[in-house]
Amino acid sequence: MAEQREMKAPWHSGKMICVAFFFIAAVITLVTIAVVQNKPILQKYKYGIVLDAGSSHTAMYIYEWPAEKENNTGMVRQRHFCGVKGKGISSYALNISGAGQSLKECIEEAKRNIDEAKYGETPVYLGATAGMRLLMEQDSESAKKVLSSVTDTLQKTPFDFQGARIISGQQEGAFGWITVNYLKENFGKAAGTMGALDLGGASTQITFVSKQPIESRDNSLDFRLYGSDYQVYTHSFLCYGKDQVLKLSLEKNLESGETVLEDPCFHQGYSQERKFKDVFDTPCVKTIKKDDLRENFTHNGTGNFEQCQRSIQKVFNFSQCTSSRCSFNGVYQPPVAGTFGAFSAYYFVMNFLNLTGQPLEDTKRNLADYCKTPWNEIKARHHPKVKLKYLAEYCFSGTYILTLLENGYSFTDDTWKDITFIDKIEGSSAGWTLGYMLNLTNMIPAEAPDTPLMTHGGFVTLILFLSVFLFVLLFLGQRFLGWPSCSSPKDIV
Repeated sequence: MAEQREMKAPWHSGKMICVAFFFIAAVITLVTIAVVQNKPILQKYKYGIVLDAGSSHTAMYIYEWPAEKENNTGMVRQRHFCGVKGKGISSYALNISGAGQSLKECIEEAKRNIDEAKYGETPVYLGATAGMRLLMEQDSESAKKVLSSVTDTLQKTPFDFQGARIISGQQEGAFGWITVNYLKENFGKAAGTMGALDLGGASTQITFVSKQPIESRDNSLDFRLYGSDYQVYTHSFLCYGKDQVLKLSLEKNLESGETVLEDPCFHQGYSQERKFKDVFDTPCVKTIKKDDLRENFTHNGTGNFEQCQRSIQKVFNFSQCTSSRCSFNGVYQPPVAGTFGAFSAYYFVMNFLNLTGQPLEDTKRNLADYCKTPWNEIKARHHPKVKLKYLAEYCFSGTYILTLLENGYSFTDDTWKDITFIDKIEGSSAGWTLGYMLNLTNMIPAEAPDTPLMTHGGFVTLILFLSVFLFVLLFLGQRFLGWPSCSSPKDIV
């Protein structure tokens, strides 16, 4: 009888309450440990530095990314930007030591923006673009000395210098395409990628995924990124950056040898004495004997958009094409497809002119109104905030951009709306530098990166669910099967 009473001891007896208390405490402890164990730790970062040695200037970009997510899911973001004072390194051909000296101020900024403990593991890259490509064509010895000068300076920094090199136009276009689509997080998604339009001072690049087979191997690159394969069309036009095209255009208009040039691409009332040698000092224009030129010429503006566009069209050759279709100068190009991001000088010029986000016809009309505005009125609006040299060239640069995109690359009224003029994406500058660093550090995996089985929040939720489930099982066990008492014989009445 005592045994029967022992088996049927009430569930709420002191012993059972004690056991239940410790069971609940154990479960709560388990959950607490799981939460604490999976609590996000203080974020640590790694850094990388890329110097963009362009034709007109040099810029330094500092990038950062979560240290524990390298080669996985951590996004690389721009931490800091520094514009090097002075012109591009290619301008130091007659002052070699000045090339390296010009970088020192930005290097000091880098030291202030990166943890000192990270100096030794922070890679530094310098990539030189079209300005140095032209100098290499014109004077290879000077180009090599300029690279040696910047190398000597960067080797003396506390950072991990990884080299200074001249990148090809094809690489510049491809790295710009990688940057834009990486920042847009397009890789591996069904929505597809965005094409890249890059315009510098000495060259311009177009890169996009074609909907048609690419006929030219010279213009085709294959990538495998995040588990997806991409074949892109890319081409870089050396000498077709906005600064070199201005010289090409002036050359066409100076062929007659006149000393007074009436230029529709500059505002009415603009007048400037220029030296012939400043136009013909580049391999982009044909060589003319010194005896064929006088010392100076007068550059006058007449401010007419339509005439300016006809003048700029002279620098393109649309008649020569041995492929199924071409852009200009006999270069194969499939039809443009998809959306495009236009950055660098594309953005700066069109943003200044307030021509972004407009239909093509509105863009032309508004640019025509700007070009016919007298020079004195333009100066009154923008000087001294904008240097006179740059201010004088906006009409030309805007007209060149329209001509390049519409006549050169064959964008139409319908496809013009697919172009977005961009400066930054999520705080990072659009351009080739980020793609360059990602490529050299192998930070974009060929296969899709591994992802955790579940998120931190999901893991905690599962633990809580299992705990509740255990409580339910215990209750059901007591309810239907009975619960043996842990009481000793002395406690039985």
